[in-house]
Amino acid sequence: MAPTMDNAAEGANVSSVDAAASAIETRGIEPVPDHERHGRVRELFPTWVAANISVLLLTMGAALIVFNSLNFWQVLIVALCAAAVSFGLVGVLSVSGKWGGAPGAMLSRATFGVRGNLFPGAILWVARFGWETINAVTGAYAVLTVLDLVLGVHSNTVLIVVTLFAFVACTFLVSGMGRKALNVCNKWSTYLFGVFSVLVLGYLIVHMDWNDVFSKPAGSTAMMIAGIGTIAAGGISWVPTGPDFARYLPHAASGKKIVGVTVSGAGIVMVPMVLMGAVMAVSTPDLAKAQDPVSFLGDLLPTWLAVPYLITAIVGMLLINSLSMYSAGFTAQTMGVKLPRAAAVSINAMISLVGGLMLMLVAKSFLSSFITFLILLAVSFSAWIGVYAVDMARRKSRAVRYDAEALMDTGRTSRYWYAGGFCWQAMTAWAVALLAGLAFTDCAWFSGPLATTFIGKYGLGWAATIVISAAVMAVLPTPRENAPEPSEASDAAEREKVAA
Repeated sequence: MAPTMDNAAEGANVSSVDAAASAIETRGIEPVPDHERHGRVRELFPTWVAANISVLLLTMGAALIVFNSLNFWQVLIVALCAAAVSFGLVGVLSVSGKWGGAPGAMLSRATFGVRGNLFPGAILWVARFGWETINAVTGAYAVLTVLDLVLGVHSNTVLIVVTLFAFVACTFLVSGMGRKALNVCNKWSTYLFGVFSVLVLGYLIVHMDWNDVFSKPAGSTAMMIAGIGTIAAGGISWVPTGPDFARYLPHAASGKKIVGVTVSGAGIVMVPMVLMGAVMAVSTPDLAKAQDPVSFLGDLLPTWLAVPYLITAIVGMLLINSLSMYSAGFTAQTMGVKLPRAAAVSINAMISLVGGLMLMLVAKSFLSSFITFLILLAVSFSAWIGVYAVDMARRKSRAVRYDAEALMDTGRTSRYWYAGGFCWQAMTAWAVALLAGLAFTDCAWFSGPLATTFIGKYGLGWAATIVISAAVMAVLPTPRENAPEPSEASDAAEREKVAA
């Protein structure tokens, strides 16, 4: 299969140095060859721990108490279910990364077609801009809170601009270093954040009025289900990028272990942080309504504990954004941006900076904007998830699940050209599910025509979107790739030899 000119341009990012062994990763979207697959499943654990080190989980836990009117035990159930559902999906679809050795945005070409992939890819890319902006703003607020607690320097417009720029710049630098540097940073941030989280938890156990915490009446089942969707939305946003971090795993790596490590790594942080936010909100209800989602820690915790905890949280949020930008660079390259991955990441960095300034200086309510974004984020990612999952299930029985050469080939010779570069089955399922999901959505910015139905009231639009996209993809005819499987071609050649 001869590569096209586009293929050659994309291949220009290939490093002559073994990407897996380099301190700074130079590999782009091209699949990782087998001889470079030296990763281990356990390396995913600190990755998914770091992906959840965000004080936003405290605010979201508080919102379950204040806005959803849940009690402690209901919040615990919500957190457990959200972690299992969202990162269970991340783990399952991450397995495709070890199958194809390529980022999720790249493997998605095999699902939607080399041209069709541009449409869901564009939406996922835009959604990731918003996620990175939210994280950058939270990190900047954390820096401002530390400056206030330690130096008595109060926030102002100039300081907001400086701190946000510094946070985004650090994120860009770390994400540009690649997988190996991120793994090292994730490992140590996991240790530090774990230690200080235990200290904060101990402080809360000693100083909280637990009678108030446990005497709170239970909320409705509807609010519990809606809460699961809200908390799970953050995890769902990681599903398309899960393969990015599993692509260095050898083919022999256990799929069950990938799922188990992913869920446990996320859950060990997500569950206690959501619970801590809920406990804090019992004594400080304004926590869920604050414009600044971080400064409350300075009021609830003593300075000796709040400052180091916030510093480790800042590192954690920086790593979350670095992981996101790391994957966003792959998405940009898949979309046709002719830049090395590290340079492609700069696009996201600039958009995060501009969007962050708008959110910190112009927006009236951080939490309202954040919750609305999470709702839309979950729907936009869910339409992709259902289609990709069905396609992945069909590939499970194939001898060669992804053709590395065809993934890089964006011309008519590609196995994944389908019809005019589009897999009409996948595109149809994705578009139908996306429209249906938006129809069930009710948020501050708009309300869909089906928002008053059972699915809409219970906040299940994201779940319905996954089911619809998977169901439509499953009932449509199985897509036919433009070339036979290599094993099939070999068998045919053997039969011809015998017949001759």
